[in-house]
Amino acid sequence: MRVLVLVAPGQGAQTPGFLTDWLQLPGAADRVAAWSDTIGLDLAHYGTEADADAIRDTAVAQPLLVAAGLLSAAALGTEVTPGAVAGHSVGEITAAAFAGVLDDTAALTLVRKRGLAMAEAAAVTETGMSALLGGDPEVSVAHLEKLGLTPANVNGAGQIVAAGTMAQLAALAEDKPEGVRKVVPLKVAGAFHTHHMAPAVDTLAEAAKKLSPADPRLTYVSNKDGQAVVSGAEVLDRLVGQVANPVRWDLCMETFKELGVTALIEVCPGGTLTGLAKRALPGVKTLALKSPADLDAARELIAEHGA
Repeated sequence: MRVLVLVAPGQGAQTPGFLTDWLQLPGAADRVAAWSDTIGLDLAHYGTEADADAIRDTAVAQPLLVAAGLLSAAALGTEVTPGAVAGHSVGEITAAAFAGVLDDTAALTLVRKRGLAMAEAAAVTETGMSALLGGDPEVSVAHLEKLGLTPANVNGAGQIVAAGTMAQLAALAEDKPEGVRKVVPLKVAGAFHTHHMAPAVDTLAEAAKKLSPADPRLTYVSNKDGQAVVSGAEVLDRLVGQVANPVRWDLCMETFKELGVTALIEVCPGGTLTGLAKRALPGVKTLALKSPADLDAARELIAEHGA
């Protein structure tokens, strides 16, 4: 049996101009313009002309990433029926749209509110995130807790992302856990998935009350614990709570193994999750949608592994 999983990246994957080529596809510019009007944010501008600092803004980056994921997935064609879907952090909203829990408009409306709320929470204290490469997870987590940091993303494949105040992250850079090769500051504007985001949870919970989620029509794998969630209401509840709770992408990849996943496609701006999969899921074919030039190869992979 061959099983394809479709995944969506989280914040930090965006780069200046990454939407430019996608907007040349038939109907793409009109679709993005309609989304922009709906959420009050010029997605085309930020995806084509804005610089790195402008798209690092949480309130901009998050809707931009979801829009890119939806646009690139649609370009694959309506015949795509993956065996499972998942997203990393904000990518979970993209995955919820893939699974039919939210329609595109609801997904973008929710992520716009999420980005604004998290940006507001992040402005209270100067915080950030850094990736730890290598080392033993248990040793690293204990070391982070000693420094007052949160293991906000446990990504598997030898990667943990620490989150906390800039002073705490500076201390980490000077005092790495044993076995960690490198500490890399991330291009994000806050300590996401930590207690620093608690105010954003309340805002998002209010926004969620206005939505009517459907139950997933595809296997939806959750960041909270790597489990498949079958209730749309629970998916939405988890989307609210994950803002202030750690992302367990390592557990999501364990579930991919249990599902017998044989291929993984990461929607635009792909690269991060395929990189993790190459190290943690040996034998699984991976493909990142970086530009429309990757679509033919993705369709071939879908024909080979997709339902």
